[in-house]
Amino acid sequence: MIRNPIQTVLSTLSTHNVRALLMGGQACVLYGAAEFSRDTDLALFLSKENIEAFRYALRELHARRIALPPFDPTYLEKGHAIHFRCYHPDAMRMRVDVMSVMRGVDAFEQLWQRRTTMKENGGLTLEVLSLPDLVKAKKTQRRKDWEMIRRLVEADYAAPNDPSTARVEFWLMESRTPEMLVHLAETFRAEATGLAYKRPLLRHALSGDIHSLEVALQAEHIAEMDNDRNYWQPLRKELEDLRQAGYLSEEDV
Repeated sequence: MIRNPIQTVLSTLSTHNVRALLMGGQACVLYGAAEFSRDTDLALFLSKENIEAFRYALRELHARRIALPPFDPTYLEKGHAIHFRCYHPDAMRMRVDVMSVMRGVDAFEQLWQRRTTMKENGGLTLEVLSLPDLVKAKKTQRRKDWEMIRRLVEADYAAPNDPSTARVEFWLMESRTPEMLVHLAETFRAEATGLAYKRPLLRHALSGDIHSLEVALQAEHIAEMDNDRNYWQPLRKELEDLRQAGYLSEEDV
């Protein structure tokens, strides 16, 4: 079997026992909300041993860092993403982006406990950010991420498995579609009533008030985007300071 570039990247990480969780576009593909993604986005466990294992994997993939900040765990601890490009013949130009700290998302150990383990067709085991954690990580200032959140929730709702209490809560807390929320509130009225103190717009869903629900969803969306913008502002300033100081924006690992 000829591996595709993504399989090459993930199998190399697995070979080096890198402790990481797949997230971003590749995770969305696995959860049925996207058709294709060229990048490999990872939540990376921060330990000396794991960083060293990841570094060895990058070298095997002939990877180069392609943007600031430098590949230094202190930047990962602050919440920066570090970006790499692979030049191995079997993973040519595949991009690998890693983070260890994300806004609104729990620490790695908690994410690891909640992870989803999937088997790829070739037998490769994939450790993936859980669906609820992936949705939290997608609450950024990028509009395309909010469309992906909608698709992730709807794909999970359409899946044939019986709804558990946790899944019903996930749908009610994360759905981005007024009509879907009204339907969920009608179907799971007791659960929606119990969660309304956490997500007040569920009261509009319970009353079937589509207009108020649309307004509340938009306000929720804007507030999260503003929070993300504020979160990244000091991090972007730090990157600009590095550029001004003359740090290389691309270098070997």
